[in-house]
Amino acid sequence: MSKDEQYMKRALDIARFGLGNVSPNPMVGCVIVYEDNIIGEGWHKKFGGPHAEVYAVNNVEDKSLLHGSTIYINLEPCSYHGKTPACTDMLTKHKVKRVVISNRDPNPRVSGGGIQQLLKHKIKIKEGILWAEGRELNRRFFTNQEKERPYVILKWAQTADGFIAKENRDSKWISSDASRKIVHKWRAEEDAILVGRGTVQFDNPTLNVRDWEGNNPVRIVIDTGLKLDNSYLIFDQRIETIVYNYVKDQIQGNLIFRRINKDNFLEGMLNDLNEKGLGSIIVEGGAATLNNFIKAGLWDEARVFVSPDKFKKGIEAPKIIKDPESQEMIAEDKLYIYRFNATENGNTGE
Repeated sequence: MSKDEQYMKRALDIARFGLGNVSPNPMVGCVIVYEDNIIGEGWHKKFGGPHAEVYAVNNVEDKSLLHGSTIYINLEPCSYHGKTPACTDMLTKHKVKRVVISNRDPNPRVSGGGIQQLLKHKIKIKEGILWAEGRELNRRFFTNQEKERPYVILKWAQTADGFIAKENRDSKWISSDASRKIVHKWRAEEDAILVGRGTVQFDNPTLNVRDWEGNNPVRIVIDTGLKLDNSYLIFDQRIETIVYNYVKDQIQGNLIFRRINKDNFLEGMLNDLNEKGLGSIIVEGGAATLNNFIKAGLWDEARVFVSPDKFKKGIEAPKIIKDPESQEMIAEDKLYIYRFNATENGNTGE
């Protein structure tokens, strides 16, 4: 691994600290190196707050060293004044020697503009270092920018014989305590969590973060005919909750009813979520809702727990017709991770 790759890996590692707090912005880390020593580093900590470069520069005790330093940053520095000033202005002000970048910013307001601003001021640029790792880290952000929709994660637990629930629709607790704790960690990392009407009726979930420390995701319910009454826990007004339906638009405190046309319902819903600035959603079921996303090819990642238990009969779990990208043991459960390949024409389920 080259020196540039080593320092970029550090930038990527610290960028991850922003997961769950910076969306819809990307996770960004910055490392400042002078004569092969790290003299400052920082990461984007909160949406609307200072960018990674600002924290890194502020952490440099002797600012005169910046003139001869190399800046490692996993995403192209911004070149426009948004919620914060342009980072390129700060870097050119300090006349840094060199900037090494993993990925160009796909946002049309930035893409290539930050690099051009730095080149204008005779700052050397090197890009594409750990490019694939940078794309993976910010896969949510790249999906938002390139597909103009949230990054969609499907999640479910199933038995070893392929059932997601019993015939009476009782699905509690197929997975282990350890697996359920991980699910709460995942909830804290994403912007929103989505279920269908049936899950609300049969499970009455709270859809919040309990076994982990972090932000509660926005709750989303698909109830096209508005058949759910307000007795369910998701309507407790404690967390912003959006009910997507065919019937009405209405706001009642923290409860939002959003009408979407029947034609291309899922696409319309995802477009609306994107416009609301929600960069990622985790879809937790049930089987019909999950299958609708799979059949439409509107998913990016699937996380499937397989318990050693068997139901022998019940409601069949969704099927993804492809090999998992990875698998691991979580206590007695197997966790399979799938990725959607956009070149497969969406035919990844049945």
